[in-house]
Amino acid sequence: MKNAVLSFIAMLLICPVCLAKVTSKERKALLDVYEHAGGAHWNTPWNLEAAVETWHGVTVKDGHVVALDLFRNNLIGNIPESIGRLKYLTYLNLGFNTLDGPIPIQLTELENLVTLKLEMNRLQGPIPMEMGNMRSLEEFTAFNNVLEGSIPESMGQLENLRILNLSSNALDGAIPEAIGSLDKLEVLGLFGNRLKGELPTSLGQLTQLKELVLSNNGFTGKIPESFDQLAQLEIFQIQNNGFTDFKVIEAMQERSFLAFDSDMDSRPNFRKFDATRMADTKFDDDDEND
Repeated sequence: MKNAVLSFIAMLLICPVCLAKVTSKERKALLDVYEHAGGAHWNTPWNLEAAVETWHGVTVKDGHVVALDLFRNNLIGNIPESIGRLKYLTYLNLGFNTLDGPIPIQLTELENLVTLKLEMNRLQGPIPMEMGNMRSLEEFTAFNNVLEGSIPESMGQLENLRILNLSSNALDGAIPEAIGSLDKLEVLGLFGNRLKGELPTSLGQLTQLKELVLSNNGFTGKIPESFDQLAQLEIFQIQNNGFTDFKVIEAMQERSFLAFDSDMDSRPNFRKFDATRMADTKFDDDDEND
């Protein structure tokens, strides 16, 4: 008996990963991702016989999966509902793959998630209305997919959100008034959707905003006077919409933007801003991990 105990202790000393073994529930959730997203064909597949913490893109801390980074890894398939079992995730990057199907509602159960990156896939259907449950979220990027439906009103509850980029999808309806309550927001990208209606005046409350890209939608009416409060704004693009009143922009002409584009550029006596370029928000991660 004594020898058996000593052998077990020796095994733990030789194999420290045994001490960091993740729960069976979390391991099963990862295996579901592998199965549903074509793991055998990934650029860097997992060795399922090895410890979970050795799998590509998986970070384990205190016996729990805290990060899953499968950026540009040739994921083909869909996101399984069981991903909601990874309760300790703080970082999830599935960007630049070929995932399709919906964003599962179970994803919104990841209340510890800080970063959610789903860009450059083929995800379809609506953004879950339960997004507001993800109170720790600071970054949500899902540009260049085929998402449709409206922007959930509940997203106004994401009080820590700094980056929201939903450009190049098929979203429609108006921008929810509640988005104006995201007082930490620095980037709002909604380029190339089917959004319409007047811009909510509450957007002028986003005083930390540095980038606002609303181009190529169906917005109408006037640019809210409250936009004059956006003193931190560096990139401001609203062209290819149906705006009819640009008075507030005329009042902002003295500012120096890194990028500015609007449909009023050809109006008589309009002085162009010092620098203009098209802000390419679609490929923010293109060089990541190269």
